[in-house]
Amino acid sequence: MELDFEKMNGMVPAIIQDADTQKVLMLGFMNQEAYDQTMTTGRVTFYSRTRHCLWTKGETSGNFLHVVSVAADCDNDTLLIKVHPDGPVCHTGADTCWGESNRAEDVMFLKELQDFIDRRHAEMPEQSYTTSLFRSGVNKMAQKVGEEAVETVIEACNGTDERLIYEGADLLYHLIVLLTSKGYRIEDLARELKERHSATWKKH
Repeated sequence: MELDFEKMNGMVPAIIQDADTQKVLMLGFMNQEAYDQTMTTGRVTFYSRTRHCLWTKGETSGNFLHVVSVAADCDNDTLLIKVHPDGPVCHTGADTCWGESNRAEDVMFLKELQDFIDRRHAEMPEQSYTTSLFRSGVNKMAQKVGEEAVETVIEACNGTDERLIYEGADLLYHLIVLLTSKGYRIEDLARELKERHSATWKKH
């Protein structure tokens, strides 16, 4: 990666983003040496403009920033570094330097679940319930979705709210497995719903 360090007198801004939650955690600056050390160690290292030296985030607090990916912008003078943080990032003890909570919304777990089911589909480990579903075939998987849908309806009509949530979660899980077997993801359903929400959408 060829970075333009000259535009800002030997430095480039580095935007730090949590790879999982997508929250922007902080902004720092790197010179060539800080960038090289970051790439070598896998831990984010900055150049301090006040102390005029390198510093690795977490070297005193233990809250290191572990690099997941590094990308340059279109002008090669700004970095976007996605990380897994060990703890709060701001020196104040806050999760981010903007005082935000670095916690993904619960709905984002659906993507994690989808990724997990994708791995199961690719690896097919033994003793896995998800593997057994894939091996049962599309008809059985579809039947299982139907069974879970019926159980969800029963709980909605005559059960408890707690059981409704429980059975609804079962329904969603088995639906994702079925989608995966057909080469689709939960995002495909989200895309369809998004299109339906558009004012220009017309029912097929």
